Amino acid sequence: MKRFNALPFLLLFLTAITTLTAQQKSISLEEIWGGAFRTQGLDALHSMNNGKQYAVLNYDRQEKASTVDVYDYKSGEKVRTLLNSKDLKGIDYIISYEFSEDESKILFTTALQQIYRRSSLGTYYVYDIASKQIGLVSTNKIQEPTFSNDGSKIAYGFENNLYIKNLKTGETKQITTDGKKNSIINGITDWVYEEEFAFVRAFEWSKDGDRLAFIKFDETEVPQFNMDLYGDALYPTADTFKYPKAGEANSKVSLHIYDLGSGSTSEIDLSSYNNYYIPRLLWTKDNNLLSVQLANRHQNVIDLVFVDASNNTSNLILAEKDDAYVDVTDNLTFLNNNSFFWTSEKDGWNHIYQYDKNGKLLNQVTKGPWEVTAYYGFDQNTGRVYYQSTENGSINRDVYSILPSGKNKVRLTDRKGTNDADFSADYTYFINTFSDAKTPYVYTLHEAKTGKLLREIKNNNDLKNRLASYKISPKEFSTIQVNGEDLNMYMIKPLDFDENKQYPLFLYQYSGPGSQNVSNSWMGTNDYWHEMLVNDQEIIVACVDGRGTGFKGRDFKKMTQKELGKYEVEDQIAVAKKLGELPYIDASRTGIWGWSYGGFMSSNALFQAPDTFEMAIAVAPVTSWRFYDSIYTERYMQTPQENASGYDENSPLSHVEGLKGKFLLVHGSADDNVHVQNSMRLIEALVQANKQFDWRIYPDKNHGIYGGNTRLHLYTLMTDFIKKNL
Repeated sequence: MKRFNALPFLLLFLTAITTLTAQQKSISLEEIWGGAFRTQGLDALHSMNNGKQYAVLNYDRQEKASTVDVYDYKSGEKVRTLLNSKDLKGIDYIISYEFSEDESKILFTTALQQIYRRSSLGTYYVYDIASKQIGLVSTNKIQEPTFSNDGSKIAYGFENNLYIKNLKTGETKQITTDGKKNSIINGITDWVYEEEFAFVRAFEWSKDGDRLAFIKFDETEVPQFNMDLYGDALYPTADTFKYPKAGEANSKVSLHIYDLGSGSTSEIDLSSYNNYYIPRLLWTKDNNLLSVQLANRHQNVIDLVFVDASNNTSNLILAEKDDAYVDVTDNLTFLNNNSFFWTSEKDGWNHIYQYDKNGKLLNQVTKGPWEVTAYYGFDQNTGRVYYQSTENGSINRDVYSILPSGKNKVRLTDRKGTNDADFSADYTYFINTFSDAKTPYVYTLHEAKTGKLLREIKNNNDLKNRLASYKISPKEFSTIQVNGEDLNMYMIKPLDFDENKQYPLFLYQYSGPGSQNVSNSWMGTNDYWHEMLVNDQEIIVACVDGRGTGFKGRDFKKMTQKELGKYEVEDQIAVAKKLGELPYIDASRTGIWGWSYGGFMSSNALFQAPDTFEMAIAVAPVTSWRFYDSIYTERYMQTPQENASGYDENSPLSHVEGLKGKFLLVHGSADDNVHVQNSMRLIEALVQANKQFDWRIYPDKNHGIYGGNTRLHLYTLMTDFIKKNL
């Protein structure tokens, strides 16, 4: 047997890799923030009632027209165009749309003015498909217009009051009159509900459209926050709004039901329950029964209450409790007999449960040491429940169906990565959105019963092919054992990585409760920036999801209760030390960065471990949980009055004396979420400790710090800071 000499082939291979790397282009910040790497998708996907077709919102750049187009699921052929902005006088484009229940009308908007993260004021129209007539809902800019189930009326919010428009007569009726800015809000959530309970529309039509249930927010006693807006006028203006910080007074909430027949409004007495918060409203399949989710201030109890609107009585159906907190979700689903599905972490993992109409447990539908990450619905015809889960690893997502008994489970997706489904109205089909760390979004059609692939609808192969000419290193997924836990991690190394060289280490994390940064999914904008740093600056980027993050069970997620910033910081410090022991890591050049909660973390890591980290970047950080809002903070920390040490011992403000390395602090002056007060207080503490650092305030920018060239400017600043200090 001849001896094989591998050296010439190895040299040839290395030469080829070097040549290929030299030919590949570097990613630029201008490309990242100019949209060069945007993906294509299915905008405003809606399954039609017949279950055979779906609608999407398209924009034709050549025609400069927005269209709502209907496609056949099976063939993929365009069946018809329901709405074309070119046919509508004075309308250039459509931002969003929704159908009435019977799909005879389309409600769409042409102009939106952002208020906060989820809320906006808009100009809305109703288009009658049969008559091709168009009508303006209101001459005012309104909030959250919503069809009644029969499509004959629209309810909406305007200047803190509720209105109902009769589409047949054109008459508009104001049904509340006490709305007042920074005082009373009817049917639209206040700032903190919008941000932390993730909903804006606090009103719901009954099944038959004869009643409108709504929440009233009395903000009178909520402390006021003032934010200067500099603009371009001679004098700045002030934005004043109610913002309850941890431990402070919240809005007093009450539940009301308006009867369209009598024109009267009734307030529902909820005093027998944990009614400090009302985070969800949903009418059941019984026209008289409204389900209400109520929570105490600690948010460790959720009462599911049924209100009988025929006599305004109420009944406790289910009480969900947890030693830490109970998550509020949109997973509650009623069947025709008013039995319902509900998700809970009560066995230690997030799973689906079925209850009868009286709240008696029928069965735990899913079980196992994995999490249900999305509940898609129930097919009344086949009796199957559809959901997404982490059964194939906490960084992956797959789609499944199962019987309510917990039997006959079917895995409907077969590609390892992130799968997300959108089901047809009759559960015949689903459109799967797939991506992994190497594959941008692919949209495919499948049989719901078996998961059988029927056809590909859309892909991002053009982007994938273009990216082949750029320097992009693969994410290397693994786990790292620190502090007794196996933590999910990815690492990105330069394409021409040489294990005999030493590289700086730059950690990226968010670390907030229930979050996830390490996932087998397609890249976001920060990933492109990390790739640029890795291959242009020869830095190794790593990301580790520490204790307190999500999708690894209730105990892992909730171990940080009352101690936000303690265990998470310990984990990032331990990770930096352990990775610093690798022969190809230069432990004397270790940095960390993050945004929001991640900025809170990176500040703490640099201040508390000055011999481990040489630099940190904190963008829009919380610097004390005393400054942050009530609902989020108290969910994990209780109030400052109850847990002063938890708030103060884990605050970066308490550790400024430890700063030795290089620190960059960034904030937007008009951040309504994490107020610039956080950074100003940290700046003052660092000044008084005589610590030198760099900082940048972006005028009139909110928590996202964007608009015009702002993101490009910010990432140029951070890139230069890394070049200089890492």
